[in-house]
Amino acid sequence: MLVQEVETMKSIKAIIGDRETVVVDPLLSIADAARRMAERNIGAVGVVDGDRLVGIFSERDVLIRVVAAGKDPASTLVRDVMSSDLVVAEVGESYETCLGRMQQARLRHLIVLDQGRLAGIVSLRDLLAADIDEKSEAITLLNAYVHYIPADVESKLKS
Repeated sequence: MLVQEVETMKSIKAIIGDRETVVVDPLLSIADAARRMAERNIGAVGVVDGDRLVGIFSERDVLIRVVAAGKDPASTLVRDVMSSDLVVAEVGESYETCLGRMQQARLRHLIVLDQGRLAGIVSLRDLLAADIDEKSEAITLLNAYVHYIPADVESKLKS
């Protein structure tokens, strides 16, 4: 009899857990937003106007749209350089689905929604770490299976 195991993939909700989602106002200066990101050691923040998610602002935006463009970080506003064409995930999606979506869109940060509301932001690093953990567990189980010798066979081998 063949027994099939249903593989349960880690959901994005499990990855973001209860960590704080940092957001900024679109009228905040790039310098202030970058300081906030540096203080929390994060690479992206959600941009929220009131209760509405309007964009994402990342370290890549700072590099390409501010520094390389020669703009002044103190006088440039987040709304002028944020990414507003959002690629999002729902909290119930698997990390593998989201990883594929990020690779296809060439993103390093993905907005996570819970019924249309901002629930968090995951990084490519977060998803790759989850992928490594899951694959390590699978390898451990496969090694145990390959090296498993039933007790009755083992006793015959020892005699």
